[in-house]
Amino acid sequence: MAKNLTSHRPLLAIGLKTTAIFLFTAMAALVKYLSEDIPAGEAVFFRSFFAIPVIVVWLISRGELRNGLIAKKPMNHFWRGVLGTSAMGLTFTGLGLLPLPEVTAIGFATPIFTLVLAAIFLGERIRMIRIGAVLVGLLGVVIMLWPRLGGDAKAEDLALVGALCVLAATFARAFVQIHIRQMVQTEHTAAIVFYFSATASVLSLLTLPFGWVMPTTEQMALLVLAGLVGGCAQILVTSSYRFGPASMLAPYDYTSMLFAVLIGYFWFSELPTGMMIAGATLVIAANALVVWREHKLGLERGKARSVTDPKS
Repeated sequence: MAKNLTSHRPLLAIGLKTTAIFLFTAMAALVKYLSEDIPAGEAVFFRSFFAIPVIVVWLISRGELRNGLIAKKPMNHFWRGVLGTSAMGLTFTGLGLLPLPEVTAIGFATPIFTLVLAAIFLGERIRMIRIGAVLVGLLGVVIMLWPRLGGDAKAEDLALVGALCVLAATFARAFVQIHIRQMVQTEHTAAIVFYFSATASVLSLLTLPFGWVMPTTEQMALLVLAGLVGGCAQILVTSSYRFGPASMLAPYDYTSMLFAVLIGYFWFSELPTGMMIAGATLVIAANALVVWREHKLGLERGKARSVTDPKS
């Protein structure tokens, strides 16, 4: 079990996390590039199925393949797969209808929704600072969506559909976070990682009757690449937490905005709007406030343990 946390190596942890974020953004760009011809459900299949070999090799190298194949509560993995696959499909749909930076910015609302859902379903207490953070974050989401709410032209209607899909995906990912908090009480991390990709691969096949296409050789190569890149990113972000605490690494999630803006500009000739930047800034500020508060509470709990627990 000590193998799960090897040491505190902050620079390595930051490097792994930042590289993972870049790879996730690059994977999203590949899906966006293919979205005009490849349906979202088909993209979900390739993203999930071709991540499995990467994950299996990783588990073998860590000696955790056996743990990765043990599902103590299979239905928990199934529902995690349903939620995660839904989030992925909605995000991929949004990528075909919105600029990459906008999809990335709306996705930053996931931690805000997770706070709300944790209070509702897990009974976690939300004090005034976090309530304020939730309100600021929701205001940021409204600002980002506002330009999409008044469009009459067809293109603007489709953009609204895309924005709502990405917003729904953030809700689904928030539910995933809540569900995983419960799963880790009984399930090994390796099993959660492996069975998500396996379940998503199967569930995505349900979209086969709804317009899958035969990819060209180039499209096939890019779809497979998206799966491999996604698998590598998943492994890197998991590995980063072996060398640094989540509170330290959380701010580096926002490097995805920088990567999205750069890739969006140079690949798709996209530029973020002022409203999008303003809304994203509020959401990021709200998340930063939550991270700061959690870090402070963690320090306070540590001090309390040092007084009450002689072993610490």
